[in-house]
Amino acid sequence: MSTNTIISKNPLLKGSGLPSFGEISAESVVPAFNQLLAELDQELTTLEANVKPTWNGLVEPLEKLTEGLNWSWGIVSHLMGVKNSSELREAYESVLPHVVQFSNKLGQSQPIYNAFKALRASDAWAKLEESQQRIVEAAIRDAELSGVGLQGEAKERFNAIQMELAELSTKFSNHVLDATKAFSMTLTNPEEIEGLPPSLVSLAAQAAQAAGEENATPENGPWRITLDSPSYGPFMQHSTRRDLREKLYRAFISRASYGELDNNPLIERILELRQELAKLLGFETYAELSLASKMAPNVQAVESLLEEMRRASYDAAIKELKELKAFAGSKGAPEANDLQHWDISFWAERQREEKFAFTAEELRPYFPLPQVLDGLFGLVQRLFGITITPNDGQAPVWHEDVRYFQIANETGQPIAYFYLDPYSRPEEKRGGAWMDVCINRGKVTENGVTTTRLPVAYLVCNQTPSIGDQPSLMTFNEVETLFHEFGHGLHHMLTKVEYAAAAGINNVEWDAVELPSQFMENWCYDRPTLFGMAKHYQTGEPLPEHYYQKLLAAKNYMSGSGMLRQIHISSLDIELHHRYRPDGGETPKDVRSRLAKTTTVLPPLPEDSFLCAFGHIFSGGYAAGYYSYKWAEVLSADAFAAFEEAGLDNEQAIKATGKRYRDTVLALGGSKHPMDVFKSFRGREPSTEALLKHNGLVAAA
Repeated sequence: MSTNTIISKNPLLKGSGLPSFGEISAESVVPAFNQLLAELDQELTTLEANVKPTWNGLVEPLEKLTEGLNWSWGIVSHLMGVKNSSELREAYESVLPHVVQFSNKLGQSQPIYNAFKALRASDAWAKLEESQQRIVEAAIRDAELSGVGLQGEAKERFNAIQMELAELSTKFSNHVLDATKAFSMTLTNPEEIEGLPPSLVSLAAQAAQAAGEENATPENGPWRITLDSPSYGPFMQHSTRRDLREKLYRAFISRASYGELDNNPLIERILELRQELAKLLGFETYAELSLASKMAPNVQAVESLLEEMRRASYDAAIKELKELKAFAGSKGAPEANDLQHWDISFWAERQREEKFAFTAEELRPYFPLPQVLDGLFGLVQRLFGITITPNDGQAPVWHEDVRYFQIANETGQPIAYFYLDPYSRPEEKRGGAWMDVCINRGKVTENGVTTTRLPVAYLVCNQTPSIGDQPSLMTFNEVETLFHEFGHGLHHMLTKVEYAAAAGINNVEWDAVELPSQFMENWCYDRPTLFGMAKHYQTGEPLPEHYYQKLLAAKNYMSGSGMLRQIHISSLDIELHHRYRPDGGETPKDVRSRLAKTTTVLPPLPEDSFLCAFGHIFSGGYAAGYYSYKWAEVLSADAFAAFEEAGLDNEQAIKATGKRYRDTVLALGGSKHPMDVFKSFRGREPSTEALLKHNGLVAAA
């Protein structure tokens, strides 16, 4: 068998359709990209030589070229998140520089940039649809932000920075994963697990088994507690052992901040390089560069929104901490007057239980995953007229727990598909939850026949796995997370745009991308939605009414502290990318301590190295963009308010509003500016009032 035959069978070179996960291995990566990049390089040269400033002579061939790369690279990046291994990492890291190199070459192609500008200046421009014009405008802007205007040394330096940043970001992310995995606490004594809910005790015994303690049982231990969120979060909330909470907390906040996995030098280097990159492109700061492609007009607009939210939440957070101390005192806690960070979750959970008379654990049996999915699918059918059915076995998967679903429209026609990877697998899967693109919607022409390619999404969560015959029982928080990611999925899957470059989340300004996701979270509190899914997994009895009332009452519990934390992180992100200078005598950690004076009510501990694990801005695309969560939450709260105004129990009005939302926010994708999309749904610009009201931070008007 010749090498060519082997390479042509490479599953990463299929270039379209669903990935053949069963056939893809770490060994496939390097040969696939050696061949693919060589081919694409050749195609680019040919395109540059023959490019015409028309839609068919420029945008279509270019899209074909980028889609080939996105398809193969998307799969490898996806597997890095859900099936990470040392072999895959090695392959990824050896291919990454070549991918970055090719992307730079493409982004800086002078003939292509000139053709885009010529198209914009031509008579044909006026005949293009708005979505086509947005794609061309974005391509011109992106080329300029990719350094197309740079010459000689400046261009070389720009490319070297891009390369180094890509490597640093991968390294940062791997350090966090490894540091999270490296720490564990094995408990052998029953009194060390006092206060822990049964779900965590089972999970901890399971973790101990996986780590080699074959005889570990929930009853007798040993129990292994890790820094992975399904283990860390509940332990901090429920463990009565203050000393163990402190130990776990200190391990958590110092992740990736020392030894071989120290991210501190990486952070300084990343910030320094970003600042240099911005200067090369003619921006004063990296934050200005970041905002050049976002919805927010400038840094000042972002900071004034954050300040408005800070003022609304700071006093509330101070009051919440005071009440928490008083509550701990009333329970005779010796630490009451001096609550530390590792006490907050624990006492907040006790106070919440007493105030609203329920525990997060009591609700778990009412939220088994299969039923929550039924409730979620029922809701989107009610709002948007779509039907979701399991399609397991119809698509290759990367793990046996992964499910595959189909979405059909009112006439039963399939319009999209998605994968769901719900459970935590700390040994190979990164923490958190996300939606990613597997396949974009778009027109495809083959042999003269044009068809629409249907979108496919990846939805990834990290909840407690099912144990034995018992389904995965979700906390209410995990239910909200699933709804959130599904909102991103709907944005990707319900698009009506025919051009891939503006379909779904593509070409949507980053700070508007969270609108559909945060919008969906609101429905978790909607009576018909909640009762449609909350049924006891053993008896089938619906969630008792008093729990629903308590959930509503608890919704804004400590919302001042919650909002203030988001403001703290967002302000820190902007400050580091706008005012911080690597040689200015302040370290990134100093910047945080300074900002903490007005954005936290319990200042971070001296060893708190939160930034070292802050993947969002150092390895996840949110650099100088973390404020987007709050920016988009203004939009999403206002969008949900449209349904409240229509009357949540008025079925006809809900359907009509749902249709309008689907036809604008979800259907238009990146084909229009997000402000225009919002106005076409709401009839006006967004206001912050709905958000503050939803958070209980202003009295309902």
